[in-house]
Amino acid sequence: MTAIASRVRAAPVLVGAARIVLGLLWLNEGITKYRAGFGSADIALVAESAASNSRVPAFFQRFAESVLGGFPCFFGVVVPFLEVGLGVALVVGVLTLPAALGGVGTLVMYWLSDQLIAQYPIMTALAGVLLVWPLEARRYGLATLLVHHVPLNTSAARVLRGRLSRWT
Repeated sequence: MTAIASRVRAAPVLVGAARIVLGLLWLNEGITKYRAGFGSADIALVAESAASNSRVPAFFQRFAESVLGGFPCFFGVVVPFLEVGLGVALVVGVLTLPAALGGVGTLVMYWLSDQLIAQYPIMTALAGVLLVWPLEARRYGLATLLVHHVPLNTSAARVLRGRLSRWT
């Protein structure tokens, strides 16, 4: 086996590992928030802090004040749910590309609000790997296994495969 062939075979494994690690990091973020009782008070604190922070861009200060500050109960529930959802999707290997994009968007929102955590640059780099190599990232995911490797011969299975193939 040539060096190039071994790299081609290793790429999906390495990118898949990056997907799973990123998913575990997102799960950790969301589960930590659930365990800590994250909610509307936390969102209100972030909104208030961002609205008065000189390091936060003016457009995001207005967003934090009007949107986050206006609906803290909603975002108090949605944020941990989103993080856990991103983690599950990435670990399982379903909706990998949308999850990576959504994760980067979420991290950008955190940075804009001056919520800087040490693992966020690592999470962004891992998401970048998935965005650059999306086919390799989802090669060993659940959706790909269902579409390509599970012998389902009913008409319902063919419909399911058709729908899942768009996301694998």
